[in-house]
Amino acid sequence: MLRWAIMFLVIALISALFGFTDVAGTSMVAAKILFFVFLVLFVVSLIVGDRTTRDAV
Repeated sequence: MLRWAIMFLVIALISALFGFTDVAGTSMVAAKILFFVFLVLFVVSLIVGDRTTRDAV
């Protein structure tokens, strides 16, 4: 998922460089959404993973 966010960010930056404002804006929104979804899933996995290792010990 982080790979998709980075890919959309790169597309947005390249599009902004060449002046394609619609493509850049859409790609930036997609990159932001995917980045925050990845961030939430990462935090949840840290919490759940920490809980399971404590129960096993």
